[in-house]
Amino acid sequence: MLIPARMSQAEEQRWVSVMLDKLAAQESKRMLGDGELAERAERLSGQYLDGRARPASVRWVTNQNTRWGSCTPAEGSIRLSHRLQGMPEYVIDYVLLHELAHLLVPGHGPEFWRLLDPYPRTERARGYLEGVVAADRLPHLPAARRR
Repeated sequence: MLIPARMSQAEEQRWVSVMLDKLAAQESKRMLGDGELAERAERLSGQYLDGRARPASVRWVTNQNTRWGSCTPAEGSIRLSHRLQGMPEYVIDYVLLHELAHLLVPGHGPEFWRLLDPYPRTERARGYLEGVVAADRLPHLPAARRR
């Protein structure tokens, strides 16, 4: 979380506490298991890809620290980084849909992006993820101010 510089230390501590409580409450509701992730993939494929993307497996992994997700089309497997857990559902759906699209088109050319066009929150989700990456790279802010 980024805090405006004009906030006092007391305001910052109060705001961070309130927001962390809200995030914790939301996160506890949103944690999806692998089975739920697979069901979500099936729903997204049906809704946005005419059901053409049919993964053999969809699961969370803890070994992806530089990618949000990955796909192996030959195996039909999709893996999402555990770092996505607790993020807004539209962000998880975007990453999942992105990987589903890779089952149909391996690269990131125009045909690939056309598959994602129907998803209404693509740009918002991409912006969210870019913000997370940018916040993690801000060396001038103490970790306590980036929560």
